[in-house]
Amino acid sequence: MNPLQQAKRIVIKLGTGVLTSGIGELDTSRIETLCKQVNTLRASGLEVILVSSGAVGLGMGKLGLQQRPKDLATLQACAAVGQGILINTWQQCFDPHEITVAQILLTREDLRARHRHNAVFNTVERLLKQGVVPIVNENDTVSAAEIKFGDNDTLSALVASVTNADMLFILSNIPGLIDMQGTGEVVPLVEKMTPEIEAMAQGTKHTTSVGGMISKLSAAKIAHRAGCGVIIGSGQDNELFDKLLAGETVGTYFVPSSVPVKSHKRWIAIQDDTHGSVTVDLGAVNALLHDGKSLLAAGIVACEGDFEAGDVIQIRNPDSMPIAHGIADMNATEVDAVRGLQPDAIKAKLPQHPSSVVIHRDNLVLLD
Repeated sequence: MNPLQQAKRIVIKLGTGVLTSGIGELDTSRIETLCKQVNTLRASGLEVILVSSGAVGLGMGKLGLQQRPKDLATLQACAAVGQGILINTWQQCFDPHEITVAQILLTREDLRARHRHNAVFNTVERLLKQGVVPIVNENDTVSAAEIKFGDNDTLSALVASVTNADMLFILSNIPGLIDMQGTGEVVPLVEKMTPEIEAMAQGTKHTTSVGGMISKLSAAKIAHRAGCGVIIGSGQDNELFDKLLAGETVGTYFVPSSVPVKSHKRWIAIQDDTHGSVTVDLGAVNALLHDGKSLLAAGIVACEGDFEAGDVIQIRNPDSMPIAHGIADMNATEVDAVRGLQPDAIKAKLPQHPSSVVIHRDNLVLLD
């Protein structure tokens, strides 16, 4: 198994614990080593995108703060101070390899809106064609919700999805997913995200970090849904990518979905803020999950939210568990009017919608 063998584009997420040696102190030796590794990857024919943490921690150090601030304004101030230091350091460490970097600061709203999602993709495409290494971070200075609830593990999975990456590497100060309740060893391969795998996750208590293994597994789910493989490994291993290029097993590899995911479906898959939902019966669940069918009005038993045609909505099973996301062909009022009806009855009730399809299969993504 060599995850890099078929990859053409990879995203590498680097945690604060990898990039710093203390609050406000960048580990420039580590960053120089990482830049050398990126240069090797590029020489092997891979396109590389970095997602770099560290701005808030650097700002904390510059402002003389020992604990991560709890108030939003101070967090934003730390991010504003630290981001410039971070991107300048990356450029300086890439200079010996004659590599130019580009700074991209994102919020979740940039990836939720279809036109902004496409703009991010187009910008990254152009940068990579120019031989530039994009370095992405959350725009913490203006993004309230992202600082309070977000993490760069999730961001890296979203970036991997948006940019059609084949692989995502989430590197921190841990060597992979560790079976704490069993062998105590790193789990080398995860083919399916089971409750047993999720139970292995533990949060972090690091002063400048957000998340931990819980957020990394959440990110792996997002990437899997978008057809992207994931490796969780140690950013302190100076030979990590050399080992991977040589076919060695390193860290924990999460196998991507076996079903090819089209570009526009990747946008649907990452939407965590849907405009509404429909609940379906067991017949519709089987048709969607096992038969590859579109969602028909006859299988809908309930409709919630105030969505319009073209909005992304959630599909739930009879137990109210989300099973899919999809782009609705009707608005909420229309769906509520035709739910449970057969095609002939729909034509009579809504002549403007002769089809009984509420979400076409081409606009539907199953959730694992």
